[in-house]
Amino acid sequence: MSLNCSEINIILSELDVTGAFVQEIVQPSFDSIALYTYKPASPKTVFISLAARACRLHEVRRKIPKNERPLRFMELLRSRIKGVRITSCEQIGRERIVRMTLHKDAPIQVMPAAQEKLAKAKKAAYLHDDEKAGEENYTLYIRLWSGAANIFLCDTKDTILDSFYRRPAKNEVSGSTFLLPQTKASDKVWPVRNFTEIQEDFSQRHPEAGSLSFNQKVDIFYSQTAEVNSLASLLEDAEKWYEEHKTRQEAALERLREKRNAFLDAGQFKHQGDLILAYGYQIEAGKDFLECDDYESGKSVRIKIDPKRNPQENAALYYEKYKKAASGLEDLEHDISRAERALADLEAKYTAMQAEKNPLKLEQLLRKTQKPKQQEKKSHPGLDYFVDGWYILVGRDANENDELLRHHVRGSDMWLHTRDYSGGYVFIKARAGKTVPLEILLYAGNLAVYYSKARKNGSADLYYTQVKHLRRAKNGPKGLVLPTHEKNLFVKLDTEKLRALEDMQKM
Repeated sequence: MSLNCSEINIILSELDVTGAFVQEIVQPSFDSIALYTYKPASPKTVFISLAARACRLHEVRRKIPKNERPLRFMELLRSRIKGVRITSCEQIGRERIVRMTLHKDAPIQVMPAAQEKLAKAKKAAYLHDDEKAGEENYTLYIRLWSGAANIFLCDTKDTILDSFYRRPAKNEVSGSTFLLPQTKASDKVWPVRNFTEIQEDFSQRHPEAGSLSFNQKVDIFYSQTAEVNSLASLLEDAEKWYEEHKTRQEAALERLREKRNAFLDAGQFKHQGDLILAYGYQIEAGKDFLECDDYESGKSVRIKIDPKRNPQENAALYYEKYKKAASGLEDLEHDISRAERALADLEAKYTAMQAEKNPLKLEQLLRKTQKPKQQEKKSHPGLDYFVDGWYILVGRDANENDELLRHHVRGSDMWLHTRDYSGGYVFIKARAGKTVPLEILLYAGNLAVYYSKARKNGSADLYYTQVKHLRRAKNGPKGLVLPTHEKNLFVKLDTEKLRALEDMQKM
């Protein structure tokens, strides 16, 4: 249940923020905002919630958690009204609309007495200048209508500078005029809740504290009811998120384990190759199999072969299968380990969500796991890695290479590329007063080989130089550059380094 007009009047009378300065603005969620106000010996945090069926404005005495990222309306208020003085704060009739007028005082300066008179005259002229006064004055309308709540920052002519929720269909956007509803005469008296149970419970626990203010009762009530309901709803969302991700990750882990079990039988390929070499003389022309006695088990076995190949070539094919399976097993063990860590991280995140009692913080935790795709979009193309404090960028094709060169690297950054093979550009961002260590060069070199045509070879010669020593090839293809002052580096692909880099990129 939202606050009614009678309750809002009591809230405002107790708040008494007229004459206070707005010290800070914090927006913890997408339906609430808090104003930190101060006047001598009376700092207050005014919390405004626009949530449906819980629209309210009251003082809170707890710290409001900050959002992970700056939000639009909060940043607007910070730029316009941070540091301003609240000259009035009142409800308009019974409309559940709070009008807060704000004025930005002239800066206080220490000056000789001879200049003080002139300064006062200038200030008086300044305050009577309508144009200047308009630039320094604002009106904040807080509409606490359940289902249609909003906050509007307006100039002195009630032109909307911006609103908490932008609703073009209702003209609640920048440039529109804020219109007050037509007040209808009514004799209805809206009851004020007394919150008797809250007061009795508080008095039992704190008999020395006396009675609670109406602001405190409202804060406790919504903390125990609206926020508890919100917390329960958020915990349900957290459970759905957890179950969905857990099911998917467990299925992926199970597939990897099944594949590993299949690879554990890879030794049979080597044994079959040995049998082909041992009994190759028994192969009959035109047959696509070899039937022989297994000298290990003593049983008769049939091994598929290619009749167009000789025994040595058929055995080589089985040895190649064994080699691939053996190397694939190493990669699988790494993938399984990473999948198990991801599952453990998921459990830890869910445990933290279950333990969180503050719905605002829980909402922020959920938001981190459900970021919109547009927020996940990178500010640069290609891949990036952080290795021991060094930032590495990788372009994987001509377009990414060219974009990185044009807009994301500087002259002092290091550039690496494979010799005699086409491939991606790798850049190591420079650090002031630091020389790129050999280990970082090897990490970057592995990336340069991996994202080039030299990957199949497993090794390649590289050259590296600073970006300022690159010159674009005249009339050459996109991204092609000619290096000078380059140095040589031979790199053999290191699977451990590549796995470490893969883990960094996945995080």
